[in-house]
Amino acid sequence: MSSRSLTRRILSGSAVLCATLAAVTAPAPASAAPEPAPCAWRFLSDGEVLNVAFPDTNAAYWVLPYALGPSDTIELSGTFPSARYFSLNTYGTDLDTIDTLRDDEIAPDAGSSNPFDVQVARSAPPQARQWHATLVAGAADPTRNQIQALRPGAAPVGFLIVRVYVPDDPASLSGGVPLPDVRYRIGGATVPVQPCGQPFDPSGYTGPVADAARTGFDRAIESAASGAFPGNAPEATFVNPASTSGLFPNGDNKYIGAQFTHQPGRVVVVRGRAPTFPDTRGGTAVTEPGRQVRYWSMCQNDLISPYPVVACAADFQTTLDADGFYNYVVAPPEDLPSVLEPGVTVVPWGSTDVPTKLLFLRNMLPDDTFYPQSIQASQADDADPATSMGAYYPTAAYCATSVLAADGYLACFEGDDS
Repeated sequence: MSSRSLTRRILSGSAVLCATLAAVTAPAPASAAPEPAPCAWRFLSDGEVLNVAFPDTNAAYWVLPYALGPSDTIELSGTFPSARYFSLNTYGTDLDTIDTLRDDEIAPDAGSSNPFDVQVARSAPPQARQWHATLVAGAADPTRNQIQALRPGAAPVGFLIVRVYVPDDPASLSGGVPLPDVRYRIGGATVPVQPCGQPFDPSGYTGPVADAARTGFDRAIESAASGAFPGNAPEATFVNPASTSGLFPNGDNKYIGAQFTHQPGRVVVVRGRAPTFPDTRGGTAVTEPGRQVRYWSMCQNDLISPYPVVACAADFQTTLDADGFYNYVVAPPEDLPSVLEPGVTVVPWGSTDVPTKLLFLRNMLPDDTFYPQSIQASQADDADPATSMGAYYPTAAYCATSVLAADGYLACFEGDDS
């Protein structure tokens, strides 16, 4: 296989990402310069670059598009990050999950340890936190760190996403370690692919190809997101989504969401009991016993394609009152009182020009004791989360700024100002 053919084979996976990614992966005219050498992890979504499909602002998502034949593989080698959560996920061209290999499911290399499985390994040096995994076209054996890359009968292309949540060092999105090395084994050839020098920024591309790509991606996301949270649900009421397929879902997370609209002089107040979590930024190990979830967050999003996140308040960023409840005030700056009482966490509203907002609560990996009151249980049992979640269900209300300022957040639940 020639180097040019191999380059086309690897780059062809990128073309199916549809959005502005096509601006840098579309085949070049014959008269143009030679195609660029492929590189790994070209695409990064972190709430700023490629802010699409409701990402969490405390997570980073690196995307590796691929195209594989029946006997092709992609080998990954990396270092377990210092972070709250880490996973490898594959998706088809329908942007729905094919397979997942989570941090505590990945067997470490010989002589290494997994900090998500063995508590004492959290402080191990990087050279003692090594792992390998393989994407395979057919059925995968997770005990061998294999990940299924293709859905049977579907197009032989897809995407691998590496997720890292809450790195110990907030300045290092990847958790203080390099992104995994990538080695393609395609058509009998073995090609190591170096990480890209910098992530692709769609804002730097204009013209007909980029515009058409953006339109195509918007339509793909629109078809998934528009029906995710039922439009017939009452405003300010958290409900289960009809589906999150087509939005690069993470199977370790489940969500409930509520829609809100802006009126001047009115804010949204949300209150509920907070699950316990391992505060890894504070030095707690992921494996510390007694936590109810691995991670939770409340995120404000624009309910308009490409469905970007506005802001998130994660568990460790949320102030709790004396009873262990969070009390969020969601508002633009001009609608906030000049002074807020203790126990309140402000979540920015975002642009008031966007007609509808979607605020959702995320639960990740509930433990067995908390599971019956988790979002996961309400969806598995097709239950009403307002009942099944008990005090952990987020109650929301519209509230006049004047009421919040004069009487406090609890007064906002005495009467709905919608």
